[in-house]
Amino acid sequence: MIRFLTPALAALTVAAAGPAAAQSVFYFGADLSYVNEMEDCGAVYRVNGEAMDPYQLFAEAGTNLVRVRIWNDAEWTDYSDLDDVRETIRRAKAEGMEVLLDFHYSDDWADGDKQIVPKAWRPIRDDVPALSQALYDYTREILSALDADGLMPDLVQVGNETNPELMGELYWKETRPGINWPRNAALLNAGIRAVRDAGAASSVQPLVMLHIAQPENVEPWFAAAAEHGVTDFDLIGVSYYRKWSTQGLEGLGATINRLRHRYAAEVIVVETSYPFTNEGEDASPNLLGPDTLLPEYPATEDGQHRYMVDITQTVKSNGGVGVVYWEPAWVSTRCSTRWGVGSNWENATFFDWRRGNELTKAAQYTRHAYVEPQPVTIGVRRAAGETAPLWLWGDFLGSNEMVVRLTPDAGDPGLWTFETDLAPGRAIRYQVFDRRPFDQGLLPGADGFVHAVVGASGSSLIHGGPAPQAR
Repeated sequence: MIRFLTPALAALTVAAAGPAAAQSVFYFGADLSYVNEMEDCGAVYRVNGEAMDPYQLFAEAGTNLVRVRIWNDAEWTDYSDLDDVRETIRRAKAEGMEVLLDFHYSDDWADGDKQIVPKAWRPIRDDVPALSQALYDYTREILSALDADGLMPDLVQVGNETNPELMGELYWKETRPGINWPRNAALLNAGIRAVRDAGAASSVQPLVMLHIAQPENVEPWFAAAAEHGVTDFDLIGVSYYRKWSTQGLEGLGATINRLRHRYAAEVIVVETSYPFTNEGEDASPNLLGPDTLLPEYPATEDGQHRYMVDITQTVKSNGGVGVVYWEPAWVSTRCSTRWGVGSNWENATFFDWRRGNELTKAAQYTRHAYVEPQPVTIGVRRAAGETAPLWLWGDFLGSNEMVVRLTPDAGDPGLWTFETDLAPGRAIRYQVFDRRPFDQGLLPGADGFVHAVVGASGSSLIHGGPAPQAR
């Protein structure tokens, strides 16, 4: 008996042809929100000693997605407003890269610790219909303005690291019992609706991303969001910094695998970073110091490169579709931030100031020969007229608490299947059930499971006809 599968788990089903079957592009991304400012501050970026336009440089290095943030009304800086975003999108698209626009819905940094309502909206902070309308109008107006200039982003984040309640106050995390989900869901859905409506009026229909910081926080948040009706999103964005996470790379990969099988959405590590040195060019303290290091990856150029290769392989192997490096161009300059003159990130960029801001080896992580996941189909042939539900459990789903439905094949109604992508060479076990409780499987197996190994180009494991074959 499979005692860890219970009747209640039938509620945890996903579409048979999951998101893995629809996505073919892998995003090698760079958050370049600082780069226009850095250039104005005199930064020069070099490859082989030669100065290069940073957008051209990243495109030639294999970057295919540029992420850029936008604040509502950041009076303390001249950047990350609509004009600055226009410039970033224009330059990124001119180099053939797609763009992810990141709405913070704040006048300042919004992150996993704080979500502060814009000053202009503070009087309506607790008026949910009014605040939802303001958020909708603002999002729609920004996207329409960009679209009018031919700069509609390809992907849009509705909020940045929205672990706390959207558009609250700094003190809410300590003084409130938790997220007010009816309010939170109304605001998130207003932003999503604005992106959909702007896309419907454009030749570009942006994909919608929701974004949570650190993998251990993602699943509880999305479960609560789904419970409160937040379901219309295409992408799950995850920030991963080992310094602030309880999970290693293995835990990150397992989370990605569960998410992509549970939700009809793709998963992207939309922020990560790693230092190539513990030194600094300026007196402004490095945010990623020795406390962020993993034993396998020293703070060297080679260590930074190996970290990027390994996290990317982890994402790929677990069905994720992208990795975005946070602020690879936030180098030290004569300009100041709130925290001092220079940069808090120069030791974790892709540019080594000790060699005149020469491009580091890590920028070439895009060129690595990764092991690509391969398509796997598990199916059962049924007698004519059989239409009762069939449930599939497999260890490749990532959780003993998850089952998925098999559905009729469009071209062969007698064949009921589930499709996913898995790493070649991976050993899997699975079983199909036609009734609850899930204590008696349909497929023969010495220990109650079917065992298989994913072939080099995938596997088609069809039962009830010819013997299953690995391709």
